[in-house]
Amino acid sequence: MTERYQNYVNGEWIDTRTNETFETTDPATPAEVVAEYQLSDGSDAEAAVEAAATAQDEWGQTPAPERGALLREAGSILADRKEELTELLTREEGKTHAEAGGEVQRAIDIFYYYAEKTRDLGGTVKSASGPRTNLYTVDEPVGVAGLITPWNYPIAIPAWKLAPALATGNTVVLKPAKVAPGVAVALFEALDEAGLPDGVANVVTGPGSTVGNTLVTHEDVDAVSFTGSGEVGHMVYDQATDDGKRVQTELGGKNPTVVSDSADVEDAAEIVANGAFGVTGQACTACSRAIVHTDLYDEFVDAVVAQAESIEIGPGDEYDMGPQVTESELEGTLDYIEVAEREGATLETGGGQPEGDRFGDGYYVEPTVFSGVDNDFRIAQEEVFGPVLAVIEVEDFEAGLAAANDVQYGLSASIVTDDHTEAERFVREVEAGVAKVNAKTTGLELHVPFGGFKQSSSETWREQGDAGIDFYTIEKTVYDGF
Repeated sequence: MTERYQNYVNGEWIDTRTNETFETTDPATPAEVVAEYQLSDGSDAEAAVEAAATAQDEWGQTPAPERGALLREAGSILADRKEELTELLTREEGKTHAEAGGEVQRAIDIFYYYAEKTRDLGGTVKSASGPRTNLYTVDEPVGVAGLITPWNYPIAIPAWKLAPALATGNTVVLKPAKVAPGVAVALFEALDEAGLPDGVANVVTGPGSTVGNTLVTHEDVDAVSFTGSGEVGHMVYDQATDDGKRVQTELGGKNPTVVSDSADVEDAAEIVANGAFGVTGQACTACSRAIVHTDLYDEFVDAVVAQAESIEIGPGDEYDMGPQVTESELEGTLDYIEVAEREGATLETGGGQPEGDRFGDGYYVEPTVFSGVDNDFRIAQEEVFGPVLAVIEVEDFEAGLAAANDVQYGLSASIVTDDHTEAERFVREVEAGVAKVNAKTTGLELHVPFGGFKQSSSETWREQGDAGIDFYTIEKTVYDGF
């Protein structure tokens, strides 16, 4: 029997006002329905915002450690359900069991982290210029936060927006992506079971054109946090800032790994392959460009091709790389592969859909490597969001750094080198919000800021760690003359 999920509004699990629903399917076996959700419209989102606005004052005045205790309890409930949620994530989004389990654990860790951070919330004390005056600051919640999240990390990204918002006393309405909303809804099941007061956290499933638009434009929403495509993100930013809302957007990437002439080729190929083909390349921080010194170029291409060809593709519960999430995502990847060949890139491996009984009608694509790529090719400039790697040859470190920066994005970047001077220069000069040395472009610690440069971000507020708290709080300065 298909699992049926409801919206969570004002402490109740309810159907949408139109009684319309939509289904999710398993990208490994698209004929298999996973679950049914509410196809909400703007009126459902409005009701959720009104509930959040009503609950905000009382929640904001709740002692921060008490808010933290609720987050901690919700994290424990998620931990008890980890295997169940891992399986649901794999079935809806297509990640391997190991990848899905790691993502669920990250959501648990995020809840625990911000639960502990509530003990340190507050302001700062300063020395006043005159006598008999206490001078200090107080951090207050921004208000009602509208959260719009993508399908590619369907529990981790909602968690890293939701947990700091609640920890700092804000109320929230979340709209998860329609493709894989189940594990996001589970966050609210955990919060409900933990005893969260009515209206503090609400989830409404449905399309961005109605639900998402309401969260961006509603007069009672004070802050908007969006992760998704650049095209939509820029519209969200413009609409929300026109209304005076606080906004953060995290958008796409075209992330490079520079391979220096001092690098170990096998190590570099493994680092690049892990960054390019992990989570089927469906990460905003995935490595899509390997920029390789000419002295190592041919050897590196052979090594990374071997890495790609060693990956076993299939359903996520058994294999190294799962399917793409939808047919449209698969078609988009295949279209980019065709474009790369037309532009003159050399297809070294992959480039098509695997054949065999285990693939059925699933949305599978082979890990793909192109050599002979110029940095102005579309395959080197535009986000593909699939397991496709462009290998670019450069004559020296200077050319490699220039190529790394010669894109409109600036999210994550890495270098593989044994030269400490090169590493230091790369970290200083690369135009990316995340810079790594001898590591893959993917993978983030939860207690440090995350965000991009250029078209990868609004460049306003970072997420995660203390930066996550900063976005959801506003500072008041107090002069106390008692």
